[in-house]
Amino acid sequence: MPELPEVEALRAFLTDHLVGHEVARAMPVAFHVLKTYEPPLTALEGRTVTAVDRHGKFLDIGFGDLRLIVHLARAGWLRWQDSLPAAPPRPGKGPLALRVALTGGAGFDLTEAGTQKRLAAYCVRAPAEVPGIARLGPDPLDPGFTADTFATLLRGENRRLKGVLRDQGVLAGIGNAYSDEILHAARMSPFRLAVRLTDEEAAALYAAMTDTLRAAVDRSRGLAAGRLKAEKKSGLRVHGRAGEPCPVCGDTIREVSYRDSALQYCATCQTGGKPLADRRLSRLLK
Repeated sequence: MPELPEVEALRAFLTDHLVGHEVARAMPVAFHVLKTYEPPLTALEGRTVTAVDRHGKFLDIGFGDLRLIVHLARAGWLRWQDSLPAAPPRPGKGPLALRVALTGGAGFDLTEAGTQKRLAAYCVRAPAEVPGIARLGPDPLDPGFTADTFATLLRGENRRLKGVLRDQGVLAGIGNAYSDEILHAARMSPFRLAVRLTDEEAAALYAAMTDTLRAAVDRSRGLAAGRLKAEKKSGLRVHGRAGEPCPVCGDTIREVSYRDSALQYCATCQTGGKPLADRRLSRLLK
């Protein structure tokens, strides 16, 4: 799933490629992708892109008093083309979900792989009209989000750190991958209860969070949209690397599996050498 660093990189890419250009056609291809009907998507046609913003994992393309807001979900992506096909796309079983064509012939496709169709697009007048944006917590890279603010937030969370970091209502933009990376950098167990962190530990987690996210944003800056997925994967130290050696201590990276996701961690760096309970694996071994 694209997370804060990748969506921020897409925002910068689209700012360079969209702002000041006029939309010729806005075409939904998959019926499920468009979550709003008024104003219609065709209202964007003939309008000029004025800005591209980000709200957590949401992309926000502005057209004056209208906005096209996109959430790429787990398997969605934005594919830029300098020259789109002249023929309009046909609805079908392929990955294409929505196409936006500029008057000069360039544009982008929104695509989604797999069978779980969660990619979402909204044509609205204000970001707050999108339910997912209305409930977002603060952006961890917002200059106003300080270490003290973060410590206060943690004191109200009697939940595991992994879940707190991933909760979009608590922090906007962090998902499964970067929560693993942040906790590894902070040398903290994903099962540690947030409310039990000391002030010093909260400050260390804040530093690991902001450093990890800023480094990922810096690595992605200036890359074309098509290269961002590969850059994310290459920059991850523990997430998606179960069975590989930890780049810090050399211990084997371990995994805890859930029904639709998994977390990775280093026992030596994060849990005092103690493996975390993997209930799914335990059930399989019975």
